[in-house]
Amino acid sequence: MSPMHPIVVSALALVRERRLLMVTARGRDVLYLPGGKVEPGESGAEAVVRESLEEVSLALDPASIVELFTVSEQAHGEPDGRLVEMTLFTADTPDEPVPSAEVGAITWTTTADAWRCPPAGRETLRRLSSLGLID
Repeated sequence: MSPMHPIVVSALALVRERRLLMVTARGRDVLYLPGGKVEPGESGAEAVVRESLEEVSLALDPASIVELFTVSEQAHGEPDGRLVEMTLFTADTPDEPVPSAEVGAITWTTTADAWRCPPAGRETLRRLSSLGLID
């Protein structure tokens, strides 16, 4: 059996007042970070700029984008062994997030919300907390 290729995604870690921006898909309660798959020929930073605009109407300042870390965890809703490799980026934006058609709701989260997250989201909350960025 050949190993499954990981799902490579970029996600935005937008922290305000020690809370992390997360979203839910329409009709679902699972929290995830704004972001998505990196398209062929696209850098991780380019993907986070595109996905942030598509999902939460945030125009990120490309000069302010900083790569934080990558989490590699079991992909939510995928067969056992299929990993998601999610690279987290921070960036500056004066905009307030607004849910797009594919996003049901915006939530400002802390580690207390980890139970609502798939594995990569839980690990992201843990790491941001250990860095002292969120509660």
